[in-house]
Amino acid sequence: MASELRELNDATFDEHLVATDVPVLVDFWAEWCGPCKKLQPVLEEIAREQTGKIEVTKVNVDDSLEIARRYEVLSIPTLILFKDGNPAVRIVGAKGKARLVEDLAPYL
Repeated sequence: MASELRELNDATFDEHLVATDVPVLVDFWAEWCGPCKKLQPVLEEIAREQTGKIEVTKVNVDDSLEIARRYEVLSIPTLILFKDGNPAVRIVGAKGKARLVEDLAPYL
């Protein structure tokens, strides 16, 4: 799945979270996940509109099992917003743009 969003993995995840000074929204996804594919354009749009306020990234759960296990990602898509390197919000399932922006608004 081609994406404009930065792909993180087990090796880059922790380092990236501490190096970023804006909240980081992580999309836990997999290539075979239909709802994940539908959510991608929404996340890319949010990333463009919220540049400088939030960074949207992706973690493929099939390739990065350690990170998925650490954050107990049991179903996908799961979105976790990290603020100051710590999980602040967890959103499970595909939602529309308006609902996602509403859920994320306190952190933007």
